[in-house]
Amino acid sequence: MRASIELALSRAEGPKKLLDAKAIGASTDAYFNRTQDIVSHFGESRVTYALFIRRPVIAATGFLSVWLENVAREQGIDIDFRAVFPDSSWVGAGEPLAYITGAFSKLAPLETLALQRMGACCVAAHNAYQMSLILPHVAFLAMDARHCAGDMMQEMMAYGAAVGSEAARRDGAKGFIGNANDVTAPFFGRSHGLGTMPHALIGYAGSTVRAAEMYREVYPNEDLVVLVDYFGQEVTDALAVCRRFPDLAAAGRLSVRLDTHGGRFLEGLDPQESYAVLERHTPGTIRRYRSDQELRNLVGTGVSAAAIWRMREVLDQAGFPHVKIVASSGFGTEKCMAMVDAHAPIDVIGTGSFIPNQWNETYATADIVAYDGVARVKVGREFLLGRYEAHPTDSQGRGVK
Repeated sequence: MRASIELALSRAEGPKKLLDAKAIGASTDAYFNRTQDIVSHFGESRVTYALFIRRPVIAATGFLSVWLENVAREQGIDIDFRAVFPDSSWVGAGEPLAYITGAFSKLAPLETLALQRMGACCVAAHNAYQMSLILPHVAFLAMDARHCAGDMMQEMMAYGAAVGSEAARRDGAKGFIGNANDVTAPFFGRSHGLGTMPHALIGYAGSTVRAAEMYREVYPNEDLVVLVDYFGQEVTDALAVCRRFPDLAAAGRLSVRLDTHGGRFLEGLDPQESYAVLERHTPGTIRRYRSDQELRNLVGTGVSAAAIWRMREVLDQAGFPHVKIVASSGFGTEKCMAMVDAHAPIDVIGTGSFIPNQWNETYATADIVAYDGVARVKVGREFLLGRYEAHPTDSQGRGVK
């Protein structure tokens, strides 16, 4: 997996953008350009920056490192990058993630863009790690691209999910096994994105079964994942598809995807029946005190734990025990925790909810900690000096030059 991530980083478009000095100068904060002018006028200094985030994260600095490498190559300058923690390592709040050393006049304009390329990746990695650990026996599919603000964010979020997933796999979780588009699939060791059909195809086909038939005709050798909520008949349509493709169902090559929106219950459920479903399969789950959001995730509208249990129940009763259940719709850490409590029988979760929910949590910060080899940092940031003073010339890591 590590090799896949490194290869994908080398090919990602984001680290190839904004490399020349003019483009960087136009995109950075003005005071960094003015700092460059002043330092160029009064004399160069070799400085070291420490980069950190104020919350715990999973280290995911590779996106930044590759970008700096490309900047150094493009501009013909020396930039020494030292990752304090290897990618996929846990990092405590405020601990320096990396040190960047070089000529002050060359590094100053890079600060704004460097911070953009680190903070969000690390928080996304942390979120993906947490989600994977919460449900270690469930495979996750990254479906973040539609929620991203542009192609660079799309790459950063997929990279973060891949790094966080790598950390989770070391702890025994399945983690993210792939994603939904081709351009970031290499981060997950794949050449292509995963996925079969959107709701629009079912509308086009006129029925869920017909959409499955169309897909099967065009892609006869692929496993089949069918959305079953388009007509509000999840149970009816799921069973109809299983009966139409009994061989796929028996071989475990057919999955039904639940994506019921939050405005209604899965077919056949209401509040009372949702409680009854959980009582049948996981007694006691809803007897403990629950917040409103926990109750919604367990027995509410949309893709609740009760909805998932109900689908598993009807599939098994109809003789389709090998048909898998794919769940999507808002599966962040909180909803994943509810699924653990309910022992929900999920095979795969499709989600983009590892994207940081509160963007201010992604804000990374940089401070210079040394000028010409002399340790010096603004008051209040002395905590950044520890690792620098322990290894002031250590250039282990990615060794950007």
